Parts: sequence; structure tokens; C-alpha cells
Amino acid sequence: MRFQISGKQIDIGTALQTHVKDELTVVADKYAERPTDAQIVFSKRGPEFNCETTIHLSTGLTAQANAQAHEIYEAFDKCSAKMEKQLRRYKRRLKDHHRERVQPVELGGASQYILARSEHEEDQEPETLQPIIVAEMETKIQTLSVGEAVMQMELSEAPLLVFKSEGNKQINVVYRRNDGNIGWIDPSNAK
Repeated sequence: MRFQISGKQIDIGTALQTHVKDELTVVADKYAERPTDAQIVFSKRGPEFNCETTIHLSTGLTAQANAQAHEIYEAFDKCSAKMEKQLRRYKRRLKDHHRERVQPVELGGASQYILARSEHEEDQEPETLQPIIVAEMETKIQTLSVGEAVMQMELSEAPLLVFKSEGNKQINVVYRRNDGNIGWIDPSNAK
């Protein structure tokens, strides 16, 4: 597994890098089949350190976790524990997913935009309905079954996931509802 360990405006020493590699290798070997690479980013926000970890699996799925603590090692250990819990919960589903899928997940390109938050008073009308684009990035849209999309959304701890349906090749969305259930938007069933 390839590791990319970095710090945002903080220095990451070799002892921490070795600790990260050793711990994540144990977790990945125990619960995930053939992880391809891991990205670990440390940052500091106020008095706390933040650790964000992303592990890409050979099936095309991605697991993400993050944690904060007052010590950098403690932040990583909490993040690693979250990652281990996620992978343990989905180990059986990941194995079943791997058996059913012969080819890796297909990826399609798309553009992702970040829009500026409106700074208007609640009683004031905005001058224009056109939002201000703060950032533009390339992103990938995965071709998945609905079950795989739900699993990917839960592994990445995202509130929603946009994906291309394996069945009809149209864009679909799964999202977490306020009542805790999962919603699925499938435009092919619209009348």
C-alpha cells in the first residue's frame, strides 16, 4: 500500500510517519482486501490537531475517517480507531462486493464547484441570483449498484453520494434522511 502523509502548515516527523504506516497497515490487512493507497493529512485548528485519513480499496471504494485531539498521536489513534470500526462493520459487505464485481468501479468525469455563502441579512434581497463560484475542481462519478452506493456513502461518512447506476447508466443520488433512513433518487422511475 502506498502512503501519502502530509501536514498542513505543521511538520510531520519520521517517527509519526512510521507510526501511521505501521498502524494503518495492520488495520488494512486485517479488514480490507488489497488497499491500494492511503492519504493521511494532519492539520492544527486552535489548540487541537486534526487527522483526516482516506484509504482507497482496489474495488474502487473509498473509506474515510477524521478525528481531533490535543496531541497529534492521539488524533491519529482516534482516526485509526474510527477507520478500523468502519472497515470491520463493512468487512462482509466488502468481501461480497468484491466477489460480485469482476471489474473495478467505473469512474466518469465531472466538475465540482464550491459556491460562496450568502452574507445577506435575512430581510434583504440578494442583488443577483447568480452565486459566486469560490472553487472549481475535477471530480469522479462512480458507476455503482444502489447497495454499493449506500456502502460507499457510509464508508466515506458523507451526507449524500451522487453515482451512475449500473442498471440504467443514469445519475442517481443516495442520501441520509433526517429520520436516519437512506433516501434514493432515481430519475429513470419518474413519470
